[in-house]
Amino acid sequence: MPSDIKGLFEHYGGVMKTSELREHGFDDRRIKKLIMDGMVEKIRRGYYQYIGDENFTEAAVIAKLFPDGILCMESALDFYEYTERTPSAWHIAVDNRSSRERFSIDYPIVKAHFTEPKRLNLGVFDGCVDGVLMKIYDRERTICDCMRNRNKMDAEVFNDAIQSYLKDTERNIANLANYARILHVDKKVREVLGIWL
Repeated sequence: MPSDIKGLFEHYGGVMKTSELREHGFDDRRIKKLIMDGMVEKIRRGYYQYIGDENFTEAAVIAKLFPDGILCMESALDFYEYTERTPSAWHIAVDNRSSRERFSIDYPIVKAHFTEPKRLNLGVFDGCVDGVLMKIYDRERTICDCMRNRNKMDAEVFNDAIQSYLKDTERNIANLANYARILHVDKKVREVLGIWL
């Protein structure tokens, strides 16, 4: 186990829980000293992030704080390069029974999408974002979610996503049709994509 504080945080992916710090001999007084010395910062109750010359990625923070979260919407579009806009927040799908309070953090900015449990894990796979393994919706689930939320999305982002999907050689039309039926957006998919498919 690393003896220096940076190495210790690196071992935990850049974010540590209070319980993990305590396991390594850091009581409340020592944790407060780390904060006062500008070595770590509290990012949420019970979670601390190392701050130094080389900050850890936001992806590492998101993965640690929300291990049950699934990247979706604009974050998934960014992953597939279906948009040229960098999302202003991390869009993550979670069980609709999750506490809303846990998403009240200053940084990184998170936009939670509360989803019914029976639909939550449809189209999930493990992807790598900034070197961090994270759950993310596949292309077809992402497009279906865009269809469901079309009125809440920027029109340009929506159109770019559709055009990019149509050009993607890895698209799977059979999966898209299946997901669209399950998510009740099959009519919208036919209306928007029908002329190109």
